[in-house]
Amino acid sequence: MAEEPDPEAATATLQSTEESCAAQRTSDQYRVSQELPARFNHPGWFRGYRVKERNPLFRTTNMDYGAKAPTVHEMPTSFHVSPHAFSDRLIRFGMYRNYGINTAMEKSYVTGPDNFITFLDTLNFHPSYRIKGPSLSE
Repeated sequence: MAEEPDPEAATATLQSTEESCAAQRTSDQYRVSQELPARFNHPGWFRGYRVKERNPLFRTTNMDYGAKAPTVHEMPTSFHVSPHAFSDRLIRFGMYRNYGINTAMEKSYVTGPDNFITFLDTLNFHPSYRIKGPSLSE
């Protein structure tokens, strides 16, 4: 008969594999730029990928992909900072605001296209909203 594998040995092998993956650096396998942030050179630093095991009936391929920690082969080898001049200006001066005068008349969809009475004119808004009688514009 064939001997059953020892589960403790399998667990120890798995842990040693995880530790070796955690100790690997991207720079050990690939030529990386000098400006590469340290978090990209050490894929073992990324945590949060191991989540509680979900019901296999409702498991998706996206869950399979997201559950695996990155290896040195998936890490970027260069890092280019995007210019943030737009954000710097926004922080300094705030959002753009149009201070022009609004001279357009707002047309009411309720009272018709020819009537410029708006909901702000509470005395003369719409006949259906007036209890005492018809609108003053009629």
